[in-house]
Amino acid sequence: MRTVTLRGDERLTQAHLKRGGALQRKVMEAAQAIVDDVRERGDVAVREYCLRFDGSCPDSFRVPDEVVLGALDLVDPEFLEALRLAARQIREFHEREREQSWFTTRDDGTILGVKVTPVPSAAVYVPGGRAQYPSTVLMDTIPAKVAGVPRVVMVTPPQRDGSLSAYTLAAAALAGVDEVYAVGGAQAIGAVAYGTESIPKVAKVVGPGNAYVAAAKRYVSGDVGIDMVAGPSEVCVLADAGADPAIVAADLMAQAEHDPMAACFLVTCAEGLPSAVQEAIEALVSQSPREDVTRASLDDHGVIVSCETLDVAIDAVNTIAPEHLELHCQDAFSLLGRIQNAGAIFVGPWSSEPLGDYVAGPNHTLPTGGTALFSNPLGVYDFQKRSSVISYTREGLAKDGPAVQTLAQAEGLWAHALSVGMRLRLGDGQERYDDPMAACEEAQTTAWPRALEAPGIAYLPGYGREA
Repeated sequence: MRTVTLRGDERLTQAHLKRGGALQRKVMEAAQAIVDDVRERGDVAVREYCLRFDGSCPDSFRVPDEVVLGALDLVDPEFLEALRLAARQIREFHEREREQSWFTTRDDGTILGVKVTPVPSAAVYVPGGRAQYPSTVLMDTIPAKVAGVPRVVMVTPPQRDGSLSAYTLAAAALAGVDEVYAVGGAQAIGAVAYGTESIPKVAKVVGPGNAYVAAAKRYVSGDVGIDMVAGPSEVCVLADAGADPAIVAADLMAQAEHDPMAACFLVTCAEGLPSAVQEAIEALVSQSPREDVTRASLDDHGVIVSCETLDVAIDAVNTIAPEHLELHCQDAFSLLGRIQNAGAIFVGPWSSEPLGDYVAGPNHTLPTGGTALFSNPLGVYDFQKRSSVISYTREGLAKDGPAVQTLAQAEGLWAHALSVGMRLRLGDGQERYDDPMAACEEAQTTAWPRALEAPGIAYLPGYGREA
């Protein structure tokens, strides 16, 4: 792991982190070409890319319901029990996120509010390459179901022998996925975003994937909704002198084993902790069945930030804005209010990050690459739309209308002001004009009853009167 030493009040910067862009241009261009081809040629293009990249393509992309449900009988009962525990607790947590429509009424009878509606359909992308992620099926499907999405589909690539993970299918059955399609990669994103002969389009696409999947999601964003453009997984451990080096080492490795590109950060003010953690990593990593992946991640993307004060350490954490943050500190909850940027925060030494990956309840689809600065975990709110509701009375219009006309005049939008002014001219008890053409007379003063004084001119330094 690379070490960054901050002296005194020196602060961590993005230059210290040496983060690359989320997606390389060549990846974006390749993904765009695939999506465009799928949009143009439909199923034919999808089949060609599945054969080229996955080495397999079923006769029908739709996985029969009996195959999905049958997976429940193919997995170990202990796995199924763990899956049910996770599903129950994920649902319980996300039930609290569900927003309800609301309305309020002013004294003049004006009604304002928000109407909350689920999106009509969503696709969950589930990777099927380096590892299987049944937990992702639960995390991405259950919030959609809690939100009330009527059609949730899953896309996941088959193996070369035409098989699909029984773990993944069992999770789909348990989570209530409505349709499963055996297709992956950028071609899957193109298919669900625009529809093909056999794969109907959806309104929103969520879920993690490789760089090409992420690039395809970015490309289709705007034509369909997406959750986020996710990069490699990452963890940041903020640890003081009381932290256990072996446990910190295991926690860093828990992210490193995901991907050679996974990023692991240790931020600490404890002088001897970094060397003790690295020693523990060496003792543990050689025993890992994913040793090569774990070593590559820690060697190439592992960073130790050594600080002299806790204030500097917390500032460093907020600069990193990690996907996962662990607080291995005394009185860890007292630090929570000072953490501004993190996807998920694990407070105290007993809060192992994998608990959040699987069973705690909060979502494990989280912002990566520093995007926790402005992004949220996946949640029920990602599958709900909000429509503003505005219903004025005559009294409400009389109160607010003149201000609308003044603002519209300042912006030069005459018909905006006219729309209000025509209503204001209606007499008491009058709902409509007896003579519409007569009502159109003197429209200029109806819209803008009074000329606004011309505003003064605000010059920039070095211009205008000061020049």
